Amino acid sequence: MTPAERRARMRELAGWVEWLRGTFELHNQIPECWYRHPPVREHLTALYAGWVRTYCQPSPGRDLAEAEWLTTLYGFLPRLQVASCANGTHHEAPPRPAPRPDAAEAFEEYLSASEFGTADSAHPAEAEAVRQATAL
Repeated sequence: MTPAERRARMRELAGWVEWLRGTFELHNQIPECWYRHPPVREHLTALYAGWVRTYCQPSPGRDLAEAEWLTTLYGFLPRLQVASCANGTHHEAPPRPAPRPDAAEAFEEYLSASEFGTADSAHPAEAEAVRQATAL
């Protein structure tokens, strides 16, 4: 998105978030500074996209779609809270630690030397998968 498109979409999202906070009485769970916290912003964006697909189409295409969306909303609530901002004052998240200089090499070494990266694949239900494939 261009910066102008991104700002327009954020304004749209902000209007919906205010509706959400008011309608579901989530003002204590979703801080007013939600837009300043990238993980919260991403979760709210996902909820909004799901809400649009569920409520703004002629038919959501499946029974209980609305109830499923509500279940998802309440499942997301722990991810929407920012403890440091719960009192209404925004606090920046602590800075991310700098990656170790050898992190990429350590990752590649793990992939090439560990059992995870070198063992033959195995499925925990391999026998059942074979039986089902044979039955077809």
